[in-house]
Amino acid sequence: MARKPWSFKEDRRLMELAKSSTTLEEAAKQLGRSPDAIRRMALRLGLSLKSKGANKG
Repeated sequence: MARKPWSFKEDRRLMELAKSSTTLEEAAKQLGRSPDAIRRMALRLGLSLKSKGANKG
């Protein structure tokens, strides 16, 4: 499966979602990409996104 290149607009949107504490899964849903794709791009951009499973406790 070929990866779709990220646009500047998508990069900016991911940055906004990370700032607003959006979960990885929610960001994936909003951007129409897989959680793995979101995780990879977040790492590349130096962003931190929490996964739904990380809220245990």
